[in-house]
Amino acid sequence: MSTPARTMVTEQLEPHGVTDERVLRVMESVPREEFVPEWQRRHAYEDRALAIGCGQTISQPLIVALMTQAVNPQPGDVALEIGAGSGYQAAVLSRLCKRVITMEREPVLAAGAAATLSRLGYDNVEVEHGDGSLGWPASAPYDIVLVACAAADLPPALVDELADGGRLVIPIAVTSEGPQDLRLYRRLGTSVGYESLFPVLFVPLRPGEI
Repeated sequence: MSTPARTMVTEQLEPHGVTDERVLRVMESVPREEFVPEWQRRHAYEDRALAIGCGQTISQPLIVALMTQAVNPQPGDVALEIGAGSGYQAAVLSRLCKRVITMEREPVLAAGAAATLSRLGYDNVEVEHGDGSLGWPASAPYDIVLVACAAADLPPALVDELADGGRLVIPIAVTSEGPQDLRLYRRLGTSVGYESLFPVLFVPLRPGEI
């Protein structure tokens, strides 16, 4: 009997460009319903973003999977996520990386994500409350930086904290209206270049004092 998670993989992810078997396995294994409010649980595996409080959302499964696939996580990698939300993306990354630091500026969401991740046994994830535009220099450099909120420009601190050979995915708001451009940046020595992936719609990155 197919589970909702399996149906999500076969109907939403595999037909739309998610080809990394590791990512597909993890997307099937992470209990998405645990990362949404109780009243949203019946919608957990639907192909859409869901409200999680504080004006924030959990991204639709396909976007989570494609962003994860884009940064090509490896078992020894240390990852930084900006915009923890409920902790779902961090949980996915944690099963593909050595260690994940995820940042959230909303204290209620940060506390909730930390509690959920701890309860479910994602013990290689650290949730930090702070300004994501500044990154988290204490654990830098990072092999992966995944930004789950849209910025007008690539924050310099995140580039500074990216390891040589590191991959960074971020939505860039190229115009004040309409979709953002999801970009994959790669660092080779002092050179940082990017490729555009596809248009997305994310809540904005909000820099500034917490």
